[in-house]
Amino acid sequence: MRDADDRHGNALYGPQPDVSGASGYPDAPPRVGFFTDTSVCIGCKACEVACKEWNAIPEDGLELTGMSYDNTRGLGADTWRHVAFVEQRKPLGGQEPVAHDDVDVFAAASSLGTDAPSAASSLGTDPPSAGSSLGTGASSVASSLGTGAPSAAPTAAGAPAGPISPVSPDGRTELRWLMSSDVCKHCTHAACLDVCPTGALFRTEFGTVVVQEDVCNGCGYCVPACPYGVIDQRKDDGRVWKCTLCYDRLGVGLEPACAKSCPTDSIQFGPLEELRERARTRVAQLHAAGVTDARLYGDSPDDGVGGAGAFFLLLDEPEVYGLPPDPVVTTRDLPGMWRHAAVAAAALAALAVGSFARRPR
Repeated sequence: MRDADDRHGNALYGPQPDVSGASGYPDAPPRVGFFTDTSVCIGCKACEVACKEWNAIPEDGLELTGMSYDNTRGLGADTWRHVAFVEQRKPLGGQEPVAHDDVDVFAAASSLGTDAPSAASSLGTDPPSAGSSLGTGASSVASSLGTGAPSAAPTAAGAPAGPISPVSPDGRTELRWLMSSDVCKHCTHAACLDVCPTGALFRTEFGTVVVQEDVCNGCGYCVPACPYGVIDQRKDDGRVWKCTLCYDRLGVGLEPACAKSCPTDSIQFGPLEELRERARTRVAQLHAAGVTDARLYGDSPDDGVGGAGAFFLLLDEPEVYGLPPDPVVTTRDLPGMWRHAAVAAAALAALAVGSFARRPR
């Protein structure tokens, strides 16, 4: 009985080591997916453009949110890749915050690369004493203006040496951008696929989830079923659209257009198990460099969707990037709901039989 329950449970939730095999592909290739390393995303939006061009996706308004340089707002039927821009008044990694409230940044900028003797006074501060610093890893005011030798910058154990260290950069700042290219997660347990009444959504031999637009009837059941809010209906025809992980390109041995166009390899494509191992190594590197907030999101087969086919390395909490902190496949409780419904129906039937049995003849 326990084995039967485990098999039933794995159909809707929990770890599923052979997604393609469970979907009817006995000789399927290894499952593939995306690993998005947001620590090297530069927000260029090449992935958005490549996705639109390859898949002939219509333009979606390009309206700035007013909160950042983001002009696509979020994922939708006409935006299958979305680059989020998150501006934070927070230092990167292990940097300590430094107050610059009294600094005239325009005067400082005009003195860069010069030998102006009044550079320190132009900042509105007195020259610091020898050996003093503006915070961990910061150089003196004079050295920051290029007028003297920079002071030694201590780094955390294991951090890369030199001025490009994420812990002690030369010329520090307390403002950082968090950029991340979001996409459909191609969940192990895809609720959108489970609730589709027409079979328009199907699992491919690569373990990805694809919409057949010629089969979709526009019922919209899949839209609220997605725990990430990814899938969406197109306004002009009502059908749903989302990332296909470039199923047509995979079929001829090509990588998806977004990964192909990414100039920094922030979007990495390949066998999912290989990507997970690579991601764990990358997190360890960032932790050693002092970026202790680095974490993986969506990589675990034990999470609420059985592990995502597109997972991320984040530098802050998921909510900062507009991602749910603990997504759960919405069909997880279906077996329990049907059991409760069956018990309720049996109780009503017993009540009806009992009422008829007690009627006087």
